[in-house]
Amino acid sequence: MERPAPDCSYPACFFCVMKKANPVKRRASISKFFKDLPGQNEDGQVLAISGLWNTAMAYPNDPEFVELGVFECMAQLIWKGIQNHHWLAQDQNIYIPYYAAHIIGSYTMNMEAFAEEAVRAGVIPALLELLRGRSTWVEQRVAVRALGHLATYDSTFPAVAANRDILELAIQLAIDAVEIVYTHFLQFVDKRMSYHCDLLTRGMGGLEMESRKAEEWASQLQCWSLQLINCFAFKEEFLPTICHTDFLQQLPCMWGGLVNESSPAGVGVLRTICHQRLGRLKVAECPCIIEALCNIARSSDDWQYMAVDCLIWLLQDSNTRFKVLDTAAVALGDLAELPSLGEHKQRSELLTSVLLEGYMPHSSPPNVMHTSSRTQKLLNSISAQRTKSNWEKAAPKEDLQLKQAASLVVKLEGNARFSSGDVSGAAAKYSEALTLCPVKAKRERVVLYSNRAQCHLLLKNPKAAISDTTRALCLHNPVNRHGKSLWRRAQAYEMLGLYKESLLDAILYINECFQAPIDETDQKQQVNRVPEYVERLINKQMQAAWLFKDSALKHGDIQYARNQDLDSQGSEEEKEEQDEFNEDEDEEDESDSEWETASESDQEQDDQSKNLDPKCVQKGEKKAAGSSSSIFKGTTLH
Repeated sequence: MERPAPDCSYPACFFCVMKKANPVKRRASISKFFKDLPGQNEDGQVLAISGLWNTAMAYPNDPEFVELGVFECMAQLIWKGIQNHHWLAQDQNIYIPYYAAHIIGSYTMNMEAFAEEAVRAGVIPALLELLRGRSTWVEQRVAVRALGHLATYDSTFPAVAANRDILELAIQLAIDAVEIVYTHFLQFVDKRMSYHCDLLTRGMGGLEMESRKAEEWASQLQCWSLQLINCFAFKEEFLPTICHTDFLQQLPCMWGGLVNESSPAGVGVLRTICHQRLGRLKVAECPCIIEALCNIARSSDDWQYMAVDCLIWLLQDSNTRFKVLDTAAVALGDLAELPSLGEHKQRSELLTSVLLEGYMPHSSPPNVMHTSSRTQKLLNSISAQRTKSNWEKAAPKEDLQLKQAASLVVKLEGNARFSSGDVSGAAAKYSEALTLCPVKAKRERVVLYSNRAQCHLLLKNPKAAISDTTRALCLHNPVNRHGKSLWRRAQAYEMLGLYKESLLDAILYINECFQAPIDETDQKQQVNRVPEYVERLINKQMQAAWLFKDSALKHGDIQYARNQDLDSQGSEEEKEEQDEFNEDEDEEDESDSEWETASESDQEQDDQSKNLDPKCVQKGEKKAAGSSSSIFKGTTLH
């Protein structure tokens, strides 16, 4: 290498090489730099590697360094770090294997040609050693990221798959990732490796920032392992390795926590598995997975549509349909009127067709073999709803308006019963009103389902509340944005101990609170747009759904366990302090329903509605209401 500039203190300075004006000499010097760097032991090498890392992150599609040998150089530096502990301990060389693997991952992220060059340069064996844990979890994180990128392309996947250990290591890492980060970094503050702290925070922030970033990196370590596994899951020959019951059952719980914004994580792998016959057979044998998919499908999870896809494919396969129908039909029945889901359009017709496949309503009894009486009743209801919808298309508008008016009268009777404490009677009236209400009157049906869900909450029937709130959210325009239904479903999921689903619904409800118009004359509403009891629920659920919760309980995070005990002792007192739920807004988009005449009467009823008196309900429904004061929040009816 040419002599460095007089003011440079490093004999092998990458930055001096980059300053060369002549492009031919510059490229030759860069190529020589990449060849010579692994054999040098001078201090300051980390500066060059960190500079390369910045360049790779900023310009991952630039071919210059790839053409000049950056992959060979990075692979050799990883090997040097693994084999030469004396060199690794000198200066700041301990950072170099991390940066080297990260550089490989960045350059192979978008360009298949770069990935092919990386494989030819021999990066896979070096990355595999990091994946084995020959260094620390920090290096494992960037190694699994790089291998995931290489496995994405058809041309380079065979080179990754040739190392069978990679899949098994990725599965184990996905299982252990969160616990590894907790026990090797987060749990013992005074034992945290300084270079880990520096990499996490880039020198910015203290312990709080370290802990927050550690949670983010633990999520990435798990999610990137799952992405690598997902590449193998597309190939049926690897499904026997992936589809171990213990691993499959853990996949729905691998969601990456709130810090995960971009990866479908465990449900994404399940979707790939369910796309193949062998995978569907394995998944159908695990009832707990089907139940978990149903919960995700009826939640505010960003990857809701993936769970729905899994359930649809399982029902479409004759080999798995009747193994999952009793469980899946409930969730998909609640979603049957969902107009769209993400980029997937016309979901309603597909869901209905899948549920009613092979169903003959005019047979006696209906042809729904191998199903429970509950499922038969549900399919009868879905079939009747389809028939009713078809009939309404040809019915005179006046007849439909009369039916809607009758539905409104029955709804008002239900409201009166609810206010008097007859919760069971109110639920029956709302059911009767739903039978009368035209299918196209979506806004009115949202109200009826949501009101009936409140009754189910008071009657301690959370599963029925989840069903009705989900139906209300599917009918609402926009989908999944009805505030009261979100809050009620959050409470129902809490009653079932499904903290993640409860948390996601509560967070989405808060978003609706902030987007709702406010009364400028109400100073209290302007200051506190989110009720305090909602904040308390979210704080509680964030602790319960914390990414490291299980690891903390298992490995003795005394402070966390103490906080949890105090929280459980104080939860009943907190519930008694909750404020009355905000009045629901009735000003909705007129395009959501064509029944303006009947809809206008809802506003008059809202003006007359009174908040439910807990004493009144406890008198009328003493056994049902009990001491569950938290579910009186949001009982104002429509």
